[in-house]
Amino acid sequence: MAPGVDYSALRAQTLGSGADEEAVTVNTRALIDKVLARYSGEWTVLRELLQNAADASAQKIQIKFETIPSAKVPVPSATDASSLLKHTVLHHTLQRMVVTNDGQPFSAADWSRLRRIAEGNPDETKIGAFGVGFYSVFAETEEPFVQSGRGAMAFYWKGNSLFTRTLQLPESDGGKDTSFVLDYRSKSTPVPDLLSLSQFLATSLTFVGLETIELWLDDWNILTLSRKAAPCTALKLPREIETKTADGIFSITSVERQSVHMDARYMAIVGWKQTVGSVFSSVTSAFSSAEKTSSGPSIRNFFSRLTAGPSDSRASRVDRRREEKSSSQVSEDLDAISTISVFLHISTAHVKSSVTSSFSKELERATKKPPPKTTKLAILTSSYDETCAVSNSQSSKKNTISADVFASVLPARSGKIFIGFPTAQTTGILAHISAQSIIPTVERESIDLQARFIRNWNVELLRVAGIVCRVTWSSEMNDIKESLARLARSNTSDKIGDAEIKALLPAAIHVFRQFTSQESTPSSEIGQIIEEAFWTCNRKASIEVFSNRGILPSHEVRVATEDLSFVEGVPVLPDELVEDAKDFVTKIRGYGLVTGVTTSDIKKSLEDHALSETQVTEFLKWMGRKTRASELDTSSVKLLLSVAVGPSNDTGLLMLGTIQNFQNPSRIPVELPVPFDTIPFQYTKNIPNNDLEAIGWKELQIVPWLRYLVENSSTRSILKENEDITSSAIFAGKVLPIVSKQWDSLSQSSKASVVELFRSHTVLPTKLGMRRPEEAYFSSVKVFPDLPLVVLNGVKEKLLAALGVRKTVELGLVFERLSTVPGMSSKGPQSQKDGQWSHVDLIKYLSSVRDDIPAQDIKRLRETPLCPVDGDGDKLFKASELYEPKDSLRTLRLPILRWPGVYRSGSAEGKFLQLIGLQPYPTLQTLISMMSNAFRSGDQALWNQIFTYSIANYHINGYTTAEMVATGTPFLPLETERKLSRPTDCFLNDRTGVLGFHVLRKDLQPHASMLGVKSDPPIAVCIDRLFEVPPKTRREAQDVFGYFGSRLGEINSSHADRLSNGRIVPVQVSTQQSNGYPSEKRPGVRMISPSSCFLGDDSLYSAVFDFVDFGPEANAFLQRCGSKQEPTKMELARLSAKEPARVLSVFQSNEKYLELLRGIAGISATIKKDKLFWKELKQAPFLLACRELPATSRPNVPEKLASAADHDSDDFGEDRDNTIKEWSLARADQIVIVDDFFSYNLFKERLLSAPQEEQLEQFYQSLGSRSLSDMVEEEPKIGTIVTDQVPSQKLQKLVIERSRLFLHEYPYAEIKHNEKWLEKNLRVQTVRSISLRRTLKAQKWTHTEKRTAVVNHDAAHGWTLWVTAHGYDLFQVSQALVNLLLLRPKTHSTMIFEQILSTDLLRLKTKGYNVDRILKAKQQEARVAETLRQQQLEEEKQQIEERAKLWKVARAEANRSPTTPLSMPGAFGSDSPDRPVRSSKGVLSDDSDSQNSHINESQSGGQARKPKSMFSTLSKRLGINEGNQAAQQIKDMFGSSNYPSPQLSGNEQGPLQNQPNGGIPLPEKYSSRGPEEVTAPHQLQQTLLSGIKAARTHGESSVYSRPATQEIKEQSSYCDERPGHDITFAAESPHGIKIFLSRDMTDRSAFLIAHRAGLGEFSAILLDCASVYALHPQSIHIFYDETGSTIAFNRQGSLFCNFRFFEQLHLRSLLDQKPSLRSKNRVDALVYWWVVLAHELAHNLVAAHSAEHSYYTENFIAQYFGKMMTNVVGSYGGSGSESTHVTSTKPSLLD
Repeated sequence: MAPGVDYSALRAQTLGSGADEEAVTVNTRALIDKVLARYSGEWTVLRELLQNAADASAQKIQIKFETIPSAKVPVPSATDASSLLKHTVLHHTLQRMVVTNDGQPFSAADWSRLRRIAEGNPDETKIGAFGVGFYSVFAETEEPFVQSGRGAMAFYWKGNSLFTRTLQLPESDGGKDTSFVLDYRSKSTPVPDLLSLSQFLATSLTFVGLETIELWLDDWNILTLSRKAAPCTALKLPREIETKTADGIFSITSVERQSVHMDARYMAIVGWKQTVGSVFSSVTSAFSSAEKTSSGPSIRNFFSRLTAGPSDSRASRVDRRREEKSSSQVSEDLDAISTISVFLHISTAHVKSSVTSSFSKELERATKKPPPKTTKLAILTSSYDETCAVSNSQSSKKNTISADVFASVLPARSGKIFIGFPTAQTTGILAHISAQSIIPTVERESIDLQARFIRNWNVELLRVAGIVCRVTWSSEMNDIKESLARLARSNTSDKIGDAEIKALLPAAIHVFRQFTSQESTPSSEIGQIIEEAFWTCNRKASIEVFSNRGILPSHEVRVATEDLSFVEGVPVLPDELVEDAKDFVTKIRGYGLVTGVTTSDIKKSLEDHALSETQVTEFLKWMGRKTRASELDTSSVKLLLSVAVGPSNDTGLLMLGTIQNFQNPSRIPVELPVPFDTIPFQYTKNIPNNDLEAIGWKELQIVPWLRYLVENSSTRSILKENEDITSSAIFAGKVLPIVSKQWDSLSQSSKASVVELFRSHTVLPTKLGMRRPEEAYFSSVKVFPDLPLVVLNGVKEKLLAALGVRKTVELGLVFERLSTVPGMSSKGPQSQKDGQWSHVDLIKYLSSVRDDIPAQDIKRLRETPLCPVDGDGDKLFKASELYEPKDSLRTLRLPILRWPGVYRSGSAEGKFLQLIGLQPYPTLQTLISMMSNAFRSGDQALWNQIFTYSIANYHINGYTTAEMVATGTPFLPLETERKLSRPTDCFLNDRTGVLGFHVLRKDLQPHASMLGVKSDPPIAVCIDRLFEVPPKTRREAQDVFGYFGSRLGEINSSHADRLSNGRIVPVQVSTQQSNGYPSEKRPGVRMISPSSCFLGDDSLYSAVFDFVDFGPEANAFLQRCGSKQEPTKMELARLSAKEPARVLSVFQSNEKYLELLRGIAGISATIKKDKLFWKELKQAPFLLACRELPATSRPNVPEKLASAADHDSDDFGEDRDNTIKEWSLARADQIVIVDDFFSYNLFKERLLSAPQEEQLEQFYQSLGSRSLSDMVEEEPKIGTIVTDQVPSQKLQKLVIERSRLFLHEYPYAEIKHNEKWLEKNLRVQTVRSISLRRTLKAQKWTHTEKRTAVVNHDAAHGWTLWVTAHGYDLFQVSQALVNLLLLRPKTHSTMIFEQILSTDLLRLKTKGYNVDRILKAKQQEARVAETLRQQQLEEEKQQIEERAKLWKVARAEANRSPTTPLSMPGAFGSDSPDRPVRSSKGVLSDDSDSQNSHINESQSGGQARKPKSMFSTLSKRLGINEGNQAAQQIKDMFGSSNYPSPQLSGNEQGPLQNQPNGGIPLPEKYSSRGPEEVTAPHQLQQTLLSGIKAARTHGESSVYSRPATQEIKEQSSYCDERPGHDITFAAESPHGIKIFLSRDMTDRSAFLIAHRAGLGEFSAILLDCASVYALHPQSIHIFYDETGSTIAFNRQGSLFCNFRFFEQLHLRSLLDQKPSLRSKNRVDALVYWWVVLAHELAHNLVAAHSAEHSYYTENFIAQYFGKMMTNVVGSYGGSGSESTHVTSTKPSLLD
């Protein structure tokens, strides 16, 4: 699609066209058929007619089907009514249906609406809304007939159009009834299914206002339905129910209930089912008849009947069998009459609506009636009693099929939505909902939930239905509540019991099922909305429910999901209710309205009632299950136990909150006493242990049980005497076997607790009575006959041993008893052969009972002297003081145990001796002490034996190096000294001796790993020793530092930092005499740190720094400690700041010193962190600077330079070649930085300048050096400003444009101001002269020179770039601007900027500059210019409106005092050329007398003569020479008076030519009736503005129009010849103008390059002209052809100008070298093409070269002449302005 189409304007143009209007036609038949296609339900026609009767307030309606006998099946021979009726149903077809009601007759409005489709009933209380319901009759009939009262209307077709005719009956023939007569279209339509039809009619009678419906088949009254209603009873609206809907549209004002009684009287034929054969035959005949008819609706009607029955009945197989059986029963008596009744409850809500006006309008637009202020909504339900009554009455009848008449009245599966009559939409609950104000779809089968406003209305009404259902629910629950109370009173009880609950439980289940929501169909959203409103309308989260305590709020009722027999008094839902109405219960549980029995409920029950024994067990079982399932937390368990109370055999009450343990009979027998915090076993015998543990109880353990028995043994109130474990041997005999049985399974801590518990109590029965464990002996101990031996059965020895029962006799007793036995001497053990025990015999006995000896006895044996030493008499020693009798130990002279015979360490005696302390070998510390003593005593042999034993048994005896190292006794001999050392005080490396460390003897070094001797001392210790004794000589330093160098890898950073600042390096200090010669005295030594010395020998820095060289290994150590090969830059900086002269003298070279300064400058950021040192540098004269002196001094140089004569550029160049640079050290504030070379050349003899290096300049400046530009004051002297500022404007644009390219290569930190700043703050002015005076502030030296460009700043105008009018040097422009652009400009910066300013864009692009950014900026400028142009057009539009107002005022005054008007609108006045006027024939003519205002046909003479050229006056005003070629071309534009009217091609038509006169009327013809009124100026200006707006850019890549074949012989202007143009797009100028070239041109690129200057100049001329008219620049185009006379042409608003004419007429004159001539020639070119554009703009209004075209051309020129003159005079200064020379090139083209 075309972009940018203004469809609003296009629509307005279409509506304003003169074409005839046409009405929209409707195919009525097709419309009705398509509407009927949406009526998919059954009985649509009857539903609509019943609805019409209800709307007419009818009470009775009669439906009669008239049939036609079958032509194929004869009447049966039997004449009984049953046979005839059966034959009619099976074989007759329908001829007519007549529906008659007794409602109000049709009014005139009703008759009118009847003939109009989709008009609808405007009464908001009526159901009809769409106005298409009546037209459903066309589904059955072709031409319906309606009679109502005295009126009648017949419908008939003419083709596809429907027509009606009406008749007004006489009063005698009229009646009160209304009848609809429908003759069936198809004569083969069978008799409808009578049961389905009866059910539909019964359902239809439910909510409508009808009382009686009769169904007739010929003369048989098949069915009569009657409806009776009881008086209404108002229902109380519960307070907690919100009666207002969610969106506030509806609010319920009241609800009333009504009981309805419906009776049905019907024939048996209604329940009779046709046989398969008869159905098939009737269907076949119907299908055949349908095929013969050509009408579409009849075929649709047939198929709807063919498929409606099965889908609508949906009977189950059981129902079908029942119906078939019933059919066979009633087949013999089809005319028998039966009756049936049904009772219903209808709850009707009165609803008030409140909608906004906008909402009401939208509803009225959709339904053609306003929304009702009030409405009703009804809910149909059936109570349990009435349902049972109906069921009983049905079951009592033989013909059970009769119940199907009311099958759809009672909502058995799901209720339906009634909109007067049932729809296909179900409610989702067992209740019908009637809402006459709900808006259905057109076919009335569904609820409209699509349209926005209708959806909101319907959703809100459905919410009302949900609220009414909730009110009905409350009413039903209240009825049950009252019934319960009545039953209770009848049973003489005020409390509701189980009998009352059971009696009314079925009724409650019925109500619960009735309001259980299921999915509604076909739209599930309907049921969801109703259900949501039902549950959310209550302000409280509660609903009335039926419980075992009656009707209660749901938050008080619980659902008993399990057996809670121990809970009493909590209302719960009955189990039958939960089972039979589980869907409803599930919902209320899901919504949180009813919960299960909670902990709080159980707690309250436990608080109110004590539990029985059975309830305690059930309670514990329940709590165990819940806790294991994580449904009860610990806090809840504790809470419930704290209030639970049960029976107890001992104390009467069992407080379950005090219980902590439960009893396990497999561990602790039940008959034994247990603690009070243990639950009696009778309650837990049937409960699993894991359930009891889940409650938080623990199994009663042995230790707490025994503690209970022991601690309460003497308390008879707790334990009886026979239950005392400390006194009753029988009870102890029961308890101890239990403990013994579980002993192995007890933990060590439990065992220890049992032992500790029994230790001090007499719990063991012995032969001598109850004894403590330590007083009793095993029965196997028979050493003495009077020992208390244990008497127990079933007790393990492990338990008795653990308790402390003795297996051996106590040593004291043994010693006591043995001392009285012969054979034991007081002197100690002796030989057994003498009948006495020796120490060997004692050891053998004790070893035999070793395992039974108590620990305290073992300890006593270790402290008792029992053993003699070998070879030392009879003195006894402790076993720990002796060693095993081994030969290897005897050589070491150790005390050896006396042992006759062979001693075996692995024997029982040997192991026992080791147990009591006998040493198998000496310890390492013992050997070390022995070696130390042997060395001191001089017994080298013993030392060697001990050392050899130590090494040989090092691993055997388990000696460790750690023990060697840990000893404090020296025992190792040294290499160079005769003394002993500890392993930590001697080392293996001989080089450690240089630091004074000991070295182990060579022969012992192979065993160093065992001895714990290291190769070297720790490096930290060596460093400490170095600081303590640093080397004093070079030799010592080489050895010491060399040793450290060998351990370089061990020196970490912390060691290196410590060493770097220590004074450990010796440096010789040479002494000098006063005369400077070396002294004969020995040089001294000065100690310095490694960080202060340097390695090697540097001849450059050796005079000022300390250099050392101790060899490679030692130097490596010093380098690791911080010594460097040469001084750092920071060190040099500090030295230079301290002694700059000394450093310079050492360097003896300025270049070397500058190199030093460069290095210091490189670390200036680091130096600045040391603020004190940085401050010192600022004050130190360490910076090198130079002063330039001339080679020959000039005498008598004045203090102030008056002019530039003595310092011109030639002199400066000569001085530079022969200057002398004087270098000296100075402070930073004494030195200047050269940033202005011109000023430097002027004042360099007076300045100390920094080296001209960027790094050093920045360093000097940071220390305080000032820039020369800051010290030189410039005072420009500006001449007078010239009037021609065009060059300055172009220069300003050029500077801003090219500054982007210049600054693009510089980093952001070096830029002082960017191009945006220049654009805002810099202005450019042209003046006649400029001079600049420079003054050196410090010394008052001055210099003055003439300049062509300078920049200065003042408070009034800011920054200004001044340039001279006689031409300016772009180098001086660059020199003036770089100081604004850059922070530190350089000489090359000025040269680069000059190059960028002086080079065209194409050449800059070839040099790598990003020119595209400038082009993008130009595009942005073009957009800004377009905005300004639109503003200018808007201003002109406002001016036109103001002129229109003034014109009206002036015309009103003119009518009061008429004046003589001008003959031509928009004329120039008296100075204008003769004006063409129209004759009476419409031919343009001239008036010879310019003063005459009235011209008639006789005066014109019938012949128009050539008028004077308008250019004669225009050229005089503009000063154009009429003799030149350009002037002649302009004259040709206006031509003669006889304008030809060539036929223009469609491609060359102006955009406004289709509208007469471009949108305004031309001046009317002159007549003789009086003066003609001229065209209003504002209308003319509006027309011209329309022509300008019509100009557009040419969007195609090529322009092609074939040459006109018609030859025009008359002389024509420059664009009348219409030659063929075959041009194509080639390039775009820098100004954005598209350039088109001839297709025949072979090398277009060469042409563009060769003519880029001329094309750029032509573009500038055209843009200047376009700005006068406020034309969009892109509407101007340039083209070039090599032949032809076309100067310009207009193609659909796009203006094309020929460059060939500009090149030949103007380009050469514009390149004239004389500024005055060049300016004048530019004005000529500007005026020429301005007139050309006026001519082409006129073609936007008039296509042909006619008088009208000339008229608009002249008015364009007259209208914009003032702006043109302002442009010429203001921009070019006129002929008298001063010429301007700009050193720049023209912008080039980019292909």
